[in-house]
Amino acid sequence: MPLVVPGVTIDNMGGDKTQEWMNKLAGKLLCDGPSTETTFCKTDLPQTTRVIEPGMMVTRDFNPDRLNVHVGKDGIVSHPPPTSLHGSPKQKLKSSIQRSIRNSILSTYPLITPHIDEVLPKKSSLELVKLPDRVSLYVIDGHPIVYQQDNNGVLLPHLKLVHRFPQCFPTIRIDRGAIRFVLSGATLMAPGLTSPGGRLPIPVPNEGVDEDGHWSRELEKGEPVVVMAEGKEEAAAVGVLVMGTKDIKEKGKGPVMEEAHYLGDGLWRLSVE
Repeated sequence: MPLVVPGVTIDNMGGDKTQEWMNKLAGKLLCDGPSTETTFCKTDLPQTTRVIEPGMMVTRDFNPDRLNVHVGKDGIVSHPPPTSLHGSPKQKLKSSIQRSIRNSILSTYPLITPHIDEVLPKKSSLELVKLPDRVSLYVIDGHPIVYQQDNNGVLLPHLKLVHRFPQCFPTIRIDRGAIRFVLSGATLMAPGLTSPGGRLPIPVPNEGVDEDGHWSRELEKGEPVVVMAEGKEEAAAVGVLVMGTKDIKEKGKGPVMEEAHYLGDGLWRLSVE
């Protein structure tokens, strides 16, 4: 559920092809040298590619075969000019639905139990905002709380809720080198977690986070997780694991999280007041 498509727009190609180029380029430095894990050679781009730099004037003519790649001042593929995410008007939910969501939050994230009345004040009403791609965002008193894709999807915490209660959610930590990729919407890969700057769970009896940032139990494929970043205090992303943490340790490669809500994306910028 990429709520903002980073740096790459292709007019006539399907979503799968767009996603393919996004994964290749997001967060990488365009250069004249060979392509590596952190760079992408300009000569490997399609012939019809247009590289758009900050402040650059571009024509609005339609070219169905053109690949537009937006880069920052440092030459790294970045977000295109911000696009707004628009949701439906807020809808008040029935009491039974509010209770169901409350119970789901408590069962999925038990460490938030001591704070649940602060998260969901009893005198306030939970409201629904419908977003593109069948995403439902639940808000209360103008604060985004959780969201889910499809009605039967797992409830994921909005990053603004995570920043308020950072110790209440399962976490993994990426190294410094992976930060720009995650914040560009690229697929999170295992090496960003298994390097010295990364952190994966170390099972201990009491659930929570230790002083070194290790979560206390192994996380399974399909579980929600918060992505912390080396050297940063606040979480960078939230998503669902496509590989369990035990497998990440054993294999050391492959995708870990393919779609995420991350700092600066459309969901982060959406105003729900």
